[in-house]
Amino acid sequence: MDGAGTATPRRGNGMPEKRRAITAAARVVFGREGYARATLDAIATEAGVSKRTIYNHFTDKDELFRLVALEGADEVTDTIHALMERHLRKILDLEEDLVAFGVDRVRAVFDFPDHYALVRVLQAEVTRLPAATLETWRLAGPATAHLRLAPYLRAIADRGLLAFADADQAANHFNLLTITDVLQRSFYGAIPLTETEIDTVVGQGVAAFLRVYGA
Repeated sequence: MDGAGTATPRRGNGMPEKRRAITAAARVVFGREGYARATLDAIATEAGVSKRTIYNHFTDKDELFRLVALEGADEVTDTIHALMERHLRKILDLEEDLVAFGVDRVRAVFDFPDHYALVRVLQAEVTRLPAATLETWRLAGPATAHLRLAPYLRAIADRGLLAFADADQAANHFNLLTITDVLQRSFYGAIPLTETEIDTVVGQGVAAFLRVYGA
């Protein structure tokens, strides 16, 4: 494992469809078995390829895990960006639009079950994972989520609808009051929440946010 945590995922020199099959299988196996117990043999069986084919694309298990974790984080980030564009670019009713964004973002958690299974692995096996893998994933997802939301809140504040000195801090508080609460209640998507539960958590979180930051 020495040095593996800093290797850059490479494209490999095999057929693209086989690489996609490997990463899809790895996401399933890592989510099911965990990082420590998952083996390249099991991933090869799941993907329907040989173990040698995996080595044609990836250096080792660490590199493969890091890649699928980052790919999942990118997919979730892209989805949330689209939701921010849909709900926060043009504000008609601030509270309604913030609630609609929050609810749709929560639903997106349950649209990526394989990715959030990996997130649960990251949470459960944090001491077994390469430090570079953890840090790279953290910066791609949870540690910077508020930074991607902040420009939208800043634009809303420029219209006189919100008031704060620090947009990054306000965005972080919004996340804590809405999506973070849901992630904890659902154990990162492992336990489904009802529509009523989602509406209640997000609605209460947005109301609390506006009590602090509403203009």
